[in-house]
Amino acid sequence: MSEEMKKEEIVEEDIKKTAEVLETVSEETVKEKAKDIEGSTKEMIEKENVKEDGKEMSEKERETKVQKMETVDKKEEGRPQRRRPRHLGPTKEEIILGWNPVTKLGIDVKSDKIKNIDEILDADKKILEPEIVDKLLDIKSDLLSIGQAKGKFGGGKRRAWRQTQRKTKEGNVMTFSTMAVVGNENGYIGIGEGKAKETLPARDKATRKAKLNVIKIKRGCAAFDCMCSEPHTVPFEVTGKSGSVIVTLIPAPQGTGLVVGGELKKILRLAGIKDIYSKCYGKKQTTFNFVKACMNALEKTTSRENKK
Repeated sequence: MSEEMKKEEIVEEDIKKTAEVLETVSEETVKEKAKDIEGSTKEMIEKENVKEDGKEMSEKERETKVQKMETVDKKEEGRPQRRRPRHLGPTKEEIILGWNPVTKLGIDVKSDKIKNIDEILDADKKILEPEIVDKLLDIKSDLLSIGQAKGKFGGGKRRAWRQTQRKTKEGNVMTFSTMAVVGNENGYIGIGEGKAKETLPARDKATRKAKLNVIKIKRGCAAFDCMCSEPHTVPFEVTGKSGSVIVTLIPAPQGTGLVVGGELKKILRLAGIKDIYSKCYGKKQTTFNFVKACMNALEKTTSRENKK
């Protein structure tokens, strides 16, 4: 049997089935209804809904079924969206809505009397509420790797939590410390330290302190072989110091990238610096001093400008 004959038989069977469902006798009416696909499909769906287990449904049963479908649709419409995972913390909108300012500066910020953070930083006003920074800036945060996981021969991976123990009569009391960095990738940066008996409270404490320590830095294009007008590097060579660590930041042309240590890349990226050279001296493995030396250098980008 040829393929054309098989196709014709399949078409005839389909026509007979549609005729049975639509309760029509002639094939011509079936072909006419087949052209109107939407109308015929609605009729077929209604007929199938009416018939249930070979018995026709009464009008009352049909009404109850429609009511159930409507109630299900309403429940789905009014169903709340999925909650944000707890470990990510509340969103910016939730923080601002639930904020009850205590200080005069916080009240002025929430009432929109102060709309720019430069008014606060230029006047050397102290920020005592982290929600002030949340409202005025689009802040992003990250954790710096200051700890080390346990490993054989003292060789564990670097991690964000530094774990210490205190010996007591009851046993070993563990504490976790971490360092957070916040910034808006557009000239504002801050760091903070946090310590607690658990990891998440330590992270929240470090992020809160970092927001309170936000500073403004100056950026520019000061490389001798770059003539663009975009602020992508530091405006001049600056040096910062903390403990035995000395960090010097040098302007670089576009496309250079961040030629600095691993943890300093997170700070400079959140500060909005894209290209830079660096020189580092001292015990750089002490991440606390390494980061503070970098922040000391970034602070000098604005302090030298003010002296002039």
